[in-house]
Amino acid sequence: MTAARPRRSVLYMPGSNARALEKGRSLPADGLILDLEDAVAPDAKETAREQIVAALKEGGYGKREIAVRVNPLDSPWGKDDVKAMATSGADAILLPKVETAAMIHELEKLMDAAGAPQSMGIQCMMETPLGMLNAQEVAGASKRITCLVMGTSDLVKDLQAAHTPERLPVLTSLGLCILAARAYGIAITDGVHLDLSDEEGFAASCRQGKELGFDGKTLIHPKTIAAANEVFAPSQAEIDWSHKIIAAHAEATAEGKGVVVVDGKLIENLHVESAQRLVALSEAIKELEAAA
Repeated sequence: MTAARPRRSVLYMPGSNARALEKGRSLPADGLILDLEDAVAPDAKETAREQIVAALKEGGYGKREIAVRVNPLDSPWGKDDVKAMATSGADAILLPKVETAAMIHELEKLMDAAGAPQSMGIQCMMETPLGMLNAQEVAGASKRITCLVMGTSDLVKDLQAAHTPERLPVLTSLGLCILAARAYGIAITDGVHLDLSDEEGFAASCRQGKELGFDGKTLIHPKTIAAANEVFAPSQAEIDWSHKIIAAHAEATAEGKGVVVVDGKLIENLHVESAQRLVALSEAIKELEAAA
């Protein structure tokens, strides 16, 4: 079972934008991805790196999960990014375009050499056809891996496919990555929705993502945080039902009963496990919001 850390809304923020790094402290997102890659021009890479380190040193981000997306390790900036972020206090390093376990092993060695604490995680951008085909290999590559992050924009381009409301062109890819994440007990967040004017389309994409099994959605604008938080959070009805079946199952177990029926529905261990996960997530969301 994956940890109960909330990842309903994970917002990309360019490391080169000092105002954005400041604003991130007050936004109600569950997590932030401070970006050194796509959102930062080549001549601003080093400045962005310094600004992120300074912002993390200053702190003030509460209990939000902070990941830093570094540049590819074979780029002019990648290895220096990792060295700088290893002791920055970030929760995780997000590696772009992960395709093989060997890429993760190389990152691990760099992190260890730079003094990264064992508590620092690795997150993997899943955004290429080869990455999709090797999702199982990637997800199982390291105990540091905490989350797979879908990069559907690059994926659609590489597939020579189209962005459609139902996302049929990428459902196979999404499914492969969800299977890999759940097989290894790690989290997985859905790709971004590019059309900021399409509020209903965004909400539909979030609902689809939740139905598929994603923990949350990556975002490109603060105005989408509230909708993602609402969709990916357990509803009060779900929480109440979960408490009800957990209590009923515990009572039946104490009485030595093998079968539990609640409101006409047969309750098995698998239902109780799902209920416990949902309650734990609900409590973690409360704790995160209280600390904001």
